[in-house]
Amino acid sequence: MMTNPVTTQPAALPPVVDDATWRAALDDLRRREKAATRELDAIAAQRRRLPMVRMPDYTLIGEHGPVRLADVFEGRSQLIVYNHMWTDGAEWQCGGCTGFTSQFTRLEFLDNYDARFVIVTNGPIEEALAYRTKVGNKMTWYSSSESSFGADVDAAPGEGFAVNVFLRDGDAVYRTWHTNGRGTEQLSHSFALIDVLPWGRQEEWQDSPEGWPQRPTYSGWLDSPDIARVYGSDAE
Repeated sequence: MMTNPVTTQPAALPPVVDDATWRAALDDLRRREKAATRELDAIAAQRRRLPMVRMPDYTLIGEHGPVRLADVFEGRSQLIVYNHMWTDGAEWQCGGCTGFTSQFTRLEFLDNYDARFVIVTNGPIEEALAYRTKVGNKMTWYSSSESSFGADVDAAPGEGFAVNVFLRDGDAVYRTWHTNGRGTEQLSHSFALIDVLPWGRQEEWQDSPEGWPQRPTYSGWLDSPDIARVYGSDAE
């Protein structure tokens, strides 16, 4: 936990109404929320019907040396990969990627779904593993520094981050889904928690009532040094 949380005194607050008026407004919002839930269900159904493309027989580098992409599944049929942005030799890597992946501390439930979730970075494995320890990341990391895997799944060196999903059938691996940018938010619980707060993310791009606290985009996010202080090898 952060020891000195930032508090913001807003210039405006939601209007105060009686219970019946509040419930009527909540019911009106609830209809839109339920419609959005049904739309997300329909999107998920379409996702399950996507075709797939067969991948080459890539070799990644793991903690114990080279490993075929098919073996990264560790016997499971489904694999989620977070492609972590990376700059060779940097003291701190992408704060967004570092903060995003620090959320995933309990992934055992995926075993019940014949699935695994790992990080793949384009950086050297020695640097990647040292950084994982430094920031206290709990996921399993691999390096694609000796193959074109990162570039081939739309997360080339020096470009950006992504989420890719794969399906294994024997030794054959297929790419089934990809997203990047804000598409990754659907995997995050942190944004979901912030979005139900009365003031939301408080970022300047958001549509908020007049007088609501707003600040530059990303400025409320924990950066990589913040993550390290809380979870990393030198955390108290």
